[in-house]
Amino acid sequence: MPDQYLPVLFQILIASGFAVVVLAASVVFGRSAKRNATKDSAYECGMLPVGEGAPRFSVKFYLVAMLFVLFDIEVVFMYPWALQFRDLIADGPVALASMACFAGVLLVAYVYALKKGALNWRA
Repeated sequence: MPDQYLPVLFQILIASGFAVVVLAASVVFGRSAKRNATKDSAYECGMLPVGEGAPRFSVKFYLVAMLFVLFDIEVVFMYPWALQFRDLIADGPVALASMACFAGVLLVAYVYALKKGALNWRA
């Protein structure tokens, strides 16, 4: 039985040896490069890196983005249900009622977000 693990041991040794050789080559050959201020500066698609790094976004942007992701994921849960709808209805109306409750919860959450002004960009 130990002879069955021999190929796995060889593969682990070869992979570890390769990782060590590549890292050692990176250290040996990487230090020989000449450094200067131009090469050490950040590359920004040909633009000089002057000013702030990232513009400031409103919190509303992130709130709308999170709401989109949440509702989008919930719609993804409806897709498999829609594909199996005929088979589920044959078993009884329980599947339709459960999806109606699920959609009702989503509707309540959407109305709550609207009432709170989460989707109002100007407020």
